[in-house]
Amino acid sequence: MGIGAIIGIAVAAVVVLAIVAVVLWWIGTYNKLIRLRNNVDEAYSTMDVYMKKRYDLIPNLVETVKGFAKHETETLEKVMRARYDSMNAGTIEDKNKAENVLTGTLKTLFSITENYPDLKANQNFMDLQGSLKNLETEISSARKYYNGCVKVYNVAREVFPSNIIARHYRFEKSALFEIEDKEERKAPQVKF
Repeated sequence: MGIGAIIGIAVAAVVVLAIVAVVLWWIGTYNKLIRLRNNVDEAYSTMDVYMKKRYDLIPNLVETVKGFAKHETETLEKVMRARYDSMNAGTIEDKNKAENVLTGTLKTLFSITENYPDLKANQNFMDLQGSLKNLETEISSARKYYNGCVKVYNVAREVFPSNIIARHYRFEKSALFEIEDKEERKAPQVKF
């Protein structure tokens, strides 16, 4: 075997190894993007479970308040409407907006309870309020986890060279769950 044949075999081996390396990288990157997208879906499902529990709790809370604050029907209707809108929101962006509205109406609901000492002393109301507080903490943690998964996924699909595969297979950008109310973004002022 001559030197030319050896060089030809070496070049062919290098080309084959390069092709194998590119194919393995392609498959590995595609699988990584799939895993990250599935993490986002799983994180959203976890958050959705806690939100569902909150949706189930709200009618009981509203009924309890209704028994003590009969003339607050407009506020109670807003809460129930916001609950319905949030439950039926389609996209993550729509869900985000609806959740922000629901949070605002719940704050209004709890602010009116300050005017009803009998309601604030009612054990059923206190239990419901405690359950809602715990759910809000769980939802907050789930949102943080979801947003972390979204960040990792979005970065992986946008950085070079994995963005080539993401674009080729149409891996869409995921939306973060964000606070839209500008007032909620401000730091509270503490005065003594």
